[in-house]
Amino acid sequence: MTALQQHLPPILSLGTDYEPLAERFRPIFARIQAGALEREQTRSLPFEQVKWLKEAGFGAIRVPVEYGGAGASLPQLLQLLIELAEADSNLPQALRGHFAFVEDRLNAHASSPQDIWFKRFVEGELVGNAWTEVGAVKIGDVVTRVSRQGDQWVVNGTKYYSTGSIFADWIDVYAQRDDNGADVIAAVRVHQPGVKQSDDWDGFGQRTTGSGTSLFENALVEAENLIDFSTRFKYQTAFYQLVLLAVLTGAGRAAVHDITEQVRKRTRVFSTGNASEVSQDVQVQQVVGRASAQVYAAQATALRAASASQRAYESRFSQNAETEHTANIAAELESAQAQVVISDLVLRATSELFNALGASATSTSKALDRHWRNARTAASHNPLIYKERIIGDWEINGTEPPYVWQIGGGAKQL
Repeated sequence: MTALQQHLPPILSLGTDYEPLAERFRPIFARIQAGALEREQTRSLPFEQVKWLKEAGFGAIRVPVEYGGAGASLPQLLQLLIELAEADSNLPQALRGHFAFVEDRLNAHASSPQDIWFKRFVEGELVGNAWTEVGAVKIGDVVTRVSRQGDQWVVNGTKYYSTGSIFADWIDVYAQRDDNGADVIAAVRVHQPGVKQSDDWDGFGQRTTGSGTSLFENALVEAENLIDFSTRFKYQTAFYQLVLLAVLTGAGRAAVHDITEQVRKRTRVFSTGNASEVSQDVQVQQVVGRASAQVYAAQATALRAASASQRAYESRFSQNAETEHTANIAAELESAQAQVVISDLVLRATSELFNALGASATSTSKALDRHWRNARTAASHNPLIYKERIIGDWEINGTEPPYVWQIGGGAKQL
């Protein structure tokens, strides 16, 4: 137990015994992995697989034990997401918005009881994500609006990249109030006439994350589910990035596993090779060994970064503003540093592994390229060239990293 933890209230998610926790879900991960190739080839969304996870309580692993959750720490959550991503890298990303909303409610518990939300999570309810505006929207503008309609609040707007919302019971919608112009999170119930969702994501990777368009037309939202955005947990950008690091690492682990299996089974050899069996070829062994080491380093780095965010979570309850501020800076910087190196490690591993096989490895029936495509897609979020600059600015000038960033039209476009 750290010095900080010794002074924290008892009802927090500080961690549990990892192996028993993971053993609860590994049989489900195995079932998910068994159908991953077919879902990729047919572009079938994993509704059934998400249901398995819901029913097993996967969405509540960060909820404190006292409220029926598993009380897992952030490194333990990330380790589980890596295992899930090895089975199917689409699923952790589909659940990214859910775990971010859970994290926000965990932090909000420092100032107000979150029993209702904790109960919903434990009962299996999932939360999706709808933040990104579409169309000619300037950076900083929020077109999606929350307004009064009689004695009710309603949400109107269109969002893209609403990853995982198509599987969810709620959607975490970033919007602006008409009455006072305040930015808010509107927690909107999915199952109502005012919410329409489309699976229209057309990326070459992460094709079954359920990421697409969400349309809100007078969608009802209860007043108690309008959350002031200024209260959002401060290490949120770091947290969102951590989930992508789990996606990347899991994709790398899956690539090592799948191509190792292909090497082990391969009977045809090249005359320029080094052995009568591919599995005994020292250069092929070297290729696989290097990739395995790259993925090992990626996982170790991701878990180290998750520890920084865990400290930021704990510092929220420390009653020490300086401690909390310092922890939030560290969480953001460490997730960015991890992003830079993990993206490189996994992209190289998922590409160079093909050196262990012949051209037959590019067969679409094997879809081994999906691991690189999935990694490339996940690595394209939150452009790492800007993260590198942010890290450098901190190192040189002590400039604090941004905790929230947006995308929108530039001056030339508009």
